[in-house]
Amino acid sequence: MKTKITILFLMGLILLSPKGFAQKDKKDKTKATDQESTSTQNPSKQVSDSMCLIYISLFNESAKNKQYADAYGPWLSAYNECPGANKVIYTRGREILQWKLGQAKDQTSYKETFDELMRMYDKRIQYFGDDSRYPTPWILGVKALDYITYVKGDDLKKPAYEWLEQSIDGMKENSELEVLRQFMMLSYNIYKAEPAHAEKFIADYLKVNEILEAQINNPEFKYSELARQIKQGLDIMFAQSGAADCKTLDEIYKSKVSQNISNLEYLNNVLDFYSRIGCFDSQVYFQAAIAAHKIQPTAASANACAEMSYKKKNFNQAIQFYEEAANLTTNNNEKADYLYKIAQIYYSELQNYPKARDYARKSLEYNPNNGSAYLLIGIMYANTKGIYDDPVLAKTVFWAAVDKFIKAKQVDPDPKIKEEADKLIQTYSRYFPSKEDIFFHPELEEGKSFYVGGWIGETTICRP
Repeated sequence: MKTKITILFLMGLILLSPKGFAQKDKKDKTKATDQESTSTQNPSKQVSDSMCLIYISLFNESAKNKQYADAYGPWLSAYNECPGANKVIYTRGREILQWKLGQAKDQTSYKETFDELMRMYDKRIQYFGDDSRYPTPWILGVKALDYITYVKGDDLKKPAYEWLEQSIDGMKENSELEVLRQFMMLSYNIYKAEPAHAEKFIADYLKVNEILEAQINNPEFKYSELARQIKQGLDIMFAQSGAADCKTLDEIYKSKVSQNISNLEYLNNVLDFYSRIGCFDSQVYFQAAIAAHKIQPTAASANACAEMSYKKKNFNQAIQFYEEAANLTTNNNEKADYLYKIAQIYYSELQNYPKARDYARKSLEYNPNNGSAYLLIGIMYANTKGIYDDPVLAKTVFWAAVDKFIKAKQVDPDPKIKEEADKLIQTYSRYFPSKEDIFFHPELEEGKSFYVGGWIGETTICRP
């Protein structure tokens, strides 16, 4: 009813004026449009300016009130008969056609509306592609986002990928964040489906990463925090994609780390990135770790320094850094991991079993379910020599060792730990003293406790 009254009112104004709306001051033409869409350049010659204004006023008012069914008719008239009259034809047209997609009853009508939506962007480029604020690259970005949202039956969405790239190349640091994000997501999906896309995927990441870094560091950019979050998500995706190897990362970050040697946030991001891919041998990683650790020691930077020290076979320095990492972190599981790494160094590199056990026990204080620590202690017990001169008593270390393997199975639900523990139990149970051995040694009595001396110093159960 409201729409009909508006039509009659506007038509009445035309009839009352012998010259019509076309003779009015051009400033009056913009009153019915949104503030964003004030351009009235390139009006079509098919209908009068006054009729264009009527169409625009009618669909704009209805669309504002979300009365899209009423808006569609006058919008279609304006779109077809005066496509260059005003940008609002396209901004409101997007809303109207998106609504129409939701109303589609079948695949045929849905596809017709979808195709109409895509053509609408092409026509906007034709008439308003040189707009200073929303130029052709920006329009292509929005077109791509709608393609991604509404297309059916196109898993890789390559047309949208191409439009997004054109948008980014044109808008550069002014690119919309969602355009950047979706571009990388599509590039990733294409790479997963087509491994030959790997090189392009890496290039796409570098392009987007550079733009996001510029936006994050731009004090005038309103959405720097969101840009930071998107960058972190894309970093994780890139690191886990398998497309990048350590050599590629070094090529990307070698000069950047040198340029950001005092930028703690940047250095920590690089360390996290390298850690995700496992590039601990990289000199770039080590350079970033040392620099970050000097600025502000953290568990992550200390761990990075420890990893690199270990790779360089500087084991005592690695132990010191792991100690520091364990002291700096507040996460008990992380503490347990760092302490367990120290235990491994004392065992495998320094052959200091008592020290290795001390740190394995410290690790268990923070993570009692770490079966690996019990396996390590058991292996050291089984490899111990020289506690007893008597060959039968010397075999008692295997009781203590198997006790630890059994304990590992009890505390750790990891199937791999259970499998490894079973193998070790089977291996070392064969070295237990026999029944005859026990019978001829009065200090041994089957089923009774026995204290294994030396550095082991643990009580076990005597069994053949």
